[in-house]
Amino acid sequence: MGLKVCKFGGTSMADGNIILAGAKIIKSDAERRYVVVSAPGKRFGGDIKVTDLLYKCSDAYEKGDKLTFEETFKKIRIRFLNIEAEIGRTFGMDEMLDEVKAEILNGAGEDYCASRGEYLAARIMAEVLEIPFVDATEFVRFDKDGALDEITFELGKKVLSKYERAVIPGFYGLGFDGKVKTFSRGGGDISGSIVARSMMATLYENWTDVSGFYACDPRIVNSPKLIEELSYQELRELSYMGANVLHSESIFPVRSAGIPIRICNTFRPDDAGTYIVKTSTRDVRANVVTGVAGKKDFTIISLEKSMMNAEVGFVAKVLDVIGKRGISFEHLPSGIDTMSLVIDNAHLKDGVLAEIVEEMRQAVHPDKIYTHENIALVAAVGYGMVRNVGTSARLFKAISEAGINVVMIDQGSSELNIIVGVENEDCGACINAIYREFFN
Repeated sequence: MGLKVCKFGGTSMADGNIILAGAKIIKSDAERRYVVVSAPGKRFGGDIKVTDLLYKCSDAYEKGDKLTFEETFKKIRIRFLNIEAEIGRTFGMDEMLDEVKAEILNGAGEDYCASRGEYLAARIMAEVLEIPFVDATEFVRFDKDGALDEITFELGKKVLSKYERAVIPGFYGLGFDGKVKTFSRGGGDISGSIVARSMMATLYENWTDVSGFYACDPRIVNSPKLIEELSYQELRELSYMGANVLHSESIFPVRSAGIPIRICNTFRPDDAGTYIVKTSTRDVRANVVTGVAGKKDFTIISLEKSMMNAEVGFVAKVLDVIGKRGISFEHLPSGIDTMSLVIDNAHLKDGVLAEIVEEMRQAVHPDKIYTHENIALVAAVGYGMVRNVGTSARLFKAISEAGINVVMIDQGSSELNIIVGVENEDCGACINAIYREFFN
């Protein structure tokens, strides 16, 4: 008999009726023994996620804005009481919310506040399923640098093995300081992966509101092809580039153990979904490109200097400028006398870009240094690309015929992807052009 870990995302926990549908899915398969849940997400367009409301509460508390805090917390209370009413049972939400409110007002901190959506949702799901609730703080640990501590998996096995079945809140664990600490947004997917690895599950099911991974974002390309199977690395590349079905870091716990992931649709549970595996069995000749994804709002900082290749430490000095500011780069395309840094615009606000450029000028004295702002990165990803002659030619021909100017090209050393930089406004057209070339 196998063991499955199920993760239900925010849309799958949005209201009482959807929670009941999720519970029915879990009960339909005896192998689904451990369940990880997110906080209630949006119920309709214009709705607000519970986690966003909790962040707003924390912000209001920190600013001493009592009115906003009270108004926002009231919305959270109403949301959970409505879930109780929709399910038709009382789970003690009112009392639990009083406790949460008291802890926030006692200075529990932003991470504690943000994590309570998952905590309360897990308490509800555990009651609906009539199985134990296990708090993530019992085994999920972060080290002093804020990274996931490897002891988590050992503790997870020790704690969860006590229970034949259990519900666990996602998104958070215990920090090095003994306080609640959250992952980055969407980190509930990582929590599900942690539970799967801890219990050496035969399958990690991630239940969401789509029937799997598509070759492109359906909001950009009309009716894109569903990907039946892709590798961990392909998932990593596509998720990083904006395919938001699954958190890009969620593969790391399961990858080392070779545990497959299945993306499932809570609203269409009979759909086959997408399997994410160690090594894809797809025919790479028929599937040259697995998927195309794009991400906007980057800046390229380009440096030119004669004999750059002969200057020891040149790249290190450039990277030291951004490293001192705690800024990471996304890509580093280079030539013999040129190099470029691609940086997320989020790191370059309030005059930071100009300061960095000047600091680089002082550090390495380039012949030229210039920037190209508001760039989108578009990636074609797939193991088939390295095994098929002419893939790059087809890609750039398609982009050219669409009348799109490419300002940067970067290909990974594994030849798993080809990334092009285009103007923000050309992002959608570029994705469509590449998709038509390889999928139509």
